[in-house]
Amino acid sequence: MADLRQTRQGALLARLAAAGLDGLLVLSLANIRYLTGFTGSSALLLIRESGATLITDFRYATQAPREAGNAARVEIDRISTWDRLGKVVREAPNGVRLGFEAHIATVRDGERIVAIEQAEWEPVSDLVEQLRLVKDPGEVQAIRRAAEVAQAALNEVLREITAGQQELAVAALLEAALRRRGSEWHPFPTIVASGPRAALPHARTSERMIQAGELLLLDFGAQVDGYCADLTRTVVVGARADQRQRLVYDTVATAQRRALNGIRAGLTGREADSLAREVIVAAGFGEAFGHSLGHGLGLEVHEAPRVGPTGQTALPAGAVVTVEPGIYLPEWGGVRLEDDALVTGDGTELLSDNRVELVELV
Repeated sequence: MADLRQTRQGALLARLAAAGLDGLLVLSLANIRYLTGFTGSSALLLIRESGATLITDFRYATQAPREAGNAARVEIDRISTWDRLGKVVREAPNGVRLGFEAHIATVRDGERIVAIEQAEWEPVSDLVEQLRLVKDPGEVQAIRRAAEVAQAALNEVLREITAGQQELAVAALLEAALRRRGSEWHPFPTIVASGPRAALPHARTSERMIQAGELLLLDFGAQVDGYCADLTRTVVVGARADQRQRLVYDTVATAQRRALNGIRAGLTGREADSLAREVIVAAGFGEAFGHSLGHGLGLEVHEAPRVGPTGQTALPAGAVVTVEPGIYLPEWGGVRLEDDALVTGDGTELLSDNRVELVELV
């Protein structure tokens, strides 16, 4: 992947200058990774025209300089990263205006920030996230590779799923296959939901035994070079699908296909969502599709842009989004199909395989 960290920091500094700010305190670990390459679990990053300073603790004394390289000066503090931040801020003249990520800061963080009196602090939101919205080719390739890992793991595990297994056992098989095939970690807890539990859009995988003839919903992901893939497939276990299962499944598949064929740069998130929602409403299941069509995907499994009824912002070329319509019928079950796609000027480019033909595990 090309090293674009200095370019990203330059773009951020331009945004800060336009806002009348001399720098930014970055608190989001995903944003810190995007700007410096640091992958640890604790850090503060101060971006200023004079350079970037990454502050972390003793655990990362070797890792942080290696990962950040020339993208940031690294400061290690064995006692308090916040005290070290104060010392770094005092390197500049009093009265500088620094932003901080208000959407990330806790109340305690806010107290620590305002206690550093050498600067004027300004709450800001989503400055780095707006840069992350448009993916560069290396980021797109990482998401594509993560999707390939996820797909290969699913194909391996589908052969092992039978009626009588616990949902937890299927999740264990899937998560083990993901790790064996190169997933760095699971971007979110794997969802395995069977029968009536498939009607829970974000079900927690349980000890329930999968019964023959039931729908089984699998929502899972992989992570490669820090970037996430997010897929959902729904199958029928131990029998052929019945008429109602086929009707619901075909409706969701048609809705997803229409969205994938219709989404393009310039549509708002709301307009993209309506492409699938109109199909589901016309089939009489409008009340059973209660979540957004999708979301942005990258270093975080849920990030900008918003692809749903409240999404008023136009989708830019280069954004990566999930397309995941679903129908959920209480006490019966549910179907969701999810793929990952790159938004382009004239459509979408699939990053996952979109193998959504109905699978019957008999």
